Amino acid sequence: MEGPVESLIGFFSEAMGVTEVAMQLIIGAIGLVLLGFAFHREGERYSTVSAIIGWPLIGVFFYLYSEHYVEIHDPVLVLMTAGALPAGLAMSYWEHQGKDSGHDSLIWLRGCVVWSMVPYYGIYGVPNLNMAFVHITATSANMMLEFAGLGGYEIGEMMIERYDSSPIRVSDWDGNRWILSETLGEGGFYVSMNSSDGNPVVAFILACSALQSMAVFIGAIVALRTVHWKRRVRALVIALPTIHILNVFRNAGIVWLTNTYPDWTVLGIGMFEFTHSYAAKFASLFAMFLMAVALFDLLPELHKHITKIINPITSVLGGDSVESQHS
Repeated sequence: MEGPVESLIGFFSEAMGVTEVAMQLIIGAIGLVLLGFAFHREGERYSTVSAIIGWPLIGVFFYLYSEHYVEIHDPVLVLMTAGALPAGLAMSYWEHQGKDSGHDSLIWLRGCVVWSMVPYYGIYGVPNLNMAFVHITATSANMMLEFAGLGGYEIGEMMIERYDSSPIRVSDWDGNRWILSETLGEGGFYVSMNSSDGNPVVAFILACSALQSMAVFIGAIVALRTVHWKRRVRALVIALPTIHILNVFRNAGIVWLTNTYPDWTVLGIGMFEFTHSYAAKFASLFAMFLMAVALFDLLPELHKHITKIINPITSVLGGDSVESQHS
């Protein structure tokens, strides 16, 4: 059963003659432009109004992913995406309240969201880059397995799953390789990692590349406008390769465990679902937390902004603000 938000999106997409997936991307693009204007043109007329409108649109964009994550039983991303809409509305209300002691951090958050979305969806929207990241992800995992003496896997041919269409080989696809001109399905561009007997073990898609995690750090660091560019570059040089290396271990582990223990289950959850949606997800979030803590020494401004952003949350929960505890 569709909720009111999904029904409204379905109504507008039908009225405009586009798919619901395309409508979601249009909403996200409009929200991105509005927040980008509010960040880069802060202080100009209508910048705050632009942010007030942009936050709920970004919230709706991510909220619409929640149904997919429910279907694939990914509880962490279900919580994140389902909470995006109320979070977007809350941010819009905060913008409406006007300037206060946390206004600089609010501006930083605008830029963080914008510059997190730009690299991810920029790569997503260029098929050649999309496929390159997918192939690098699969190749890196395969090399790690070979290095650990657990090899014997083969990388399959690049495939593409388009919206409401069966997957086909990319070699048979006549679409534009530089600008994505059609709506992709859930798989998008993907390659299978096959066992020695030719049976597919897992499929690698763009989301397996840790590009989302990298994009979060890119956005958080790039949005620090008052920090000298050399310090920001230094932080990116530390964060991005570390995330990639940790992701290679993660993917290699998922492939090996899924292939080695195909019949393992706990509470009806298979090995792939357990490692991918639970164990690896929580481990990734913990690693990102440690990464952020490590960067606080290099970028104390980042810590200041994050502290100010979470203060309203801690206040609502009834605790003392983080800022007051350190005063």
